[in-house]
Amino acid sequence: MIRDTFDKIRDKADIRENLIKLKAELKETHSKTALLYYIGADYQILLNLLKEEDPKIRKNTALILGELNIPETLNDLFEAYENEEQLFVRSAYLTALKNFDYSSYVEKLEKRYDILSSTEITEGNKKHVEEELRHLSALIRKVKGAQKHEFTGYKVPSSLILLTNRNYIGATLKELQGINAREFNAGVMVESDDLDKVLSVRTYTEILFILKDIKSVDRDVVTGAKALAESSLMEFLMQRHQGNPPFYFRIELKAKMELDKRSSFTKKFASELERNTGRKLINSTSDYEWELRLIENRDGRFNVLIKLCTLKDDRFSYRKNVIAASINPAMAALIAALAKDYMKEDGQVLDPFCGVGTMLIERNKEVKAGTMYGLDVFGQAIERAKENTALSGDTIYYINRNFFDFKHEYLFDEIITNMPRAQGHKDENEICELYRRFFAKAGEHLNQDGVIIMYSHNKDYVHKFYNRKSFRIVKEFEISKREGAYLFILQIV
Repeated sequence: MIRDTFDKIRDKADIRENLIKLKAELKETHSKTALLYYIGADYQILLNLLKEEDPKIRKNTALILGELNIPETLNDLFEAYENEEQLFVRSAYLTALKNFDYSSYVEKLEKRYDILSSTEITEGNKKHVEEELRHLSALIRKVKGAQKHEFTGYKVPSSLILLTNRNYIGATLKELQGINAREFNAGVMVESDDLDKVLSVRTYTEILFILKDIKSVDRDVVTGAKALAESSLMEFLMQRHQGNPPFYFRIELKAKMELDKRSSFTKKFASELERNTGRKLINSTSDYEWELRLIENRDGRFNVLIKLCTLKDDRFSYRKNVIAASINPAMAALIAALAKDYMKEDGQVLDPFCGVGTMLIERNKEVKAGTMYGLDVFGQAIERAKENTALSGDTIYYINRNFFDFKHEYLFDEIITNMPRAQGHKDENEICELYRRFFAKAGEHLNQDGVIIMYSHNKDYVHKFYNRKSFRIVKEFEISKREGAYLFILQIV
């Protein structure tokens, strides 16, 4: 019982062991409330332990005070932090402080940060100094906020990688006509001094920057981080942003490592990068401005790519609302691009499973449609689709109705849709039946030269249920073999 443990501490029985036990017991539900009720104003017992000779007693006491979050203990806790001589204990006080309103101590925390930043790093103090610096930085940012930088580098010559669907890199290359671009295995490499032109392309999923003078780093943390710190990285960031350092970053590591080893590597690499740049770069997993992408290559080194979160992607700014089944908007844009030759300008278009409207909106951006209708049985999806469409500036008529009950006074030139698949409350039998009914119903709504543009994760159902007397598959695109995703173009016979 937590009361018994506290009594033993009060009686000075095996203090260190019982502090560890008390700290563990506080993690149990309602334990904190029970202990606070029991000790009342008798917290001086814990404050006295902050003066014990055993540093591990001081460390565990500080962590317990942080969990209890008794406002009256804040001053003593901070004073103990200032007086603490053991480096490995200091971070425990900072961990405790984050649960208090410590805003009145921020200036002192900043001064400590500046002093510690100029401390000579040795093998003996390195781990604990860097740990304390991380805690100090996080506490200061929590109160003062991180300095935000505005991206201004739209006209700065840049080497870029646009990540795309690997099967249809050509669709993105086609949108980049007039721009220096070439294909590579994961997308398109671009050289440009006009980012606005690149940012208008809708079919890439992510944009990454390449540093001119360093393509990869050694997997040794110390060597790799030092090489990156001495590269053009800081110049790259400064050229593209308004404002001065520090710049806040996180590391995304793509390597064949176990999770715990990946975590350890990124922490160590980030600490080395911070130290080698004089804290002009600060690691932050929450409010970061850029991401260092390290990708293991065949040589055992890590390729270096930069993702700038300060570079706003407004291509799909209309898409404020989604549901679980929503299609990625870049994928919807790719589908529209691949199906472009089969779309009719000013055509009458229907999406029988429209979700939040992404397919119809992206279709209309590729080829201007006439009247567009979207149906869905999920009323919340329809409401969200209406909001998205208002933001996109399109005119689409949404109806909360089951496609199989839908009637309309005129026929459509095109049905475009992302077919539902087995997930959530929909099982495989339901999806199979849905495909069967869809092909029986679709012909009722299409003109004699009408087409179906269908994104599907059930290739076999398409081939099994489409009526060969009514339709023919004029084109089949394998979007992702791994995900079983295909795009079908079917035409009325």
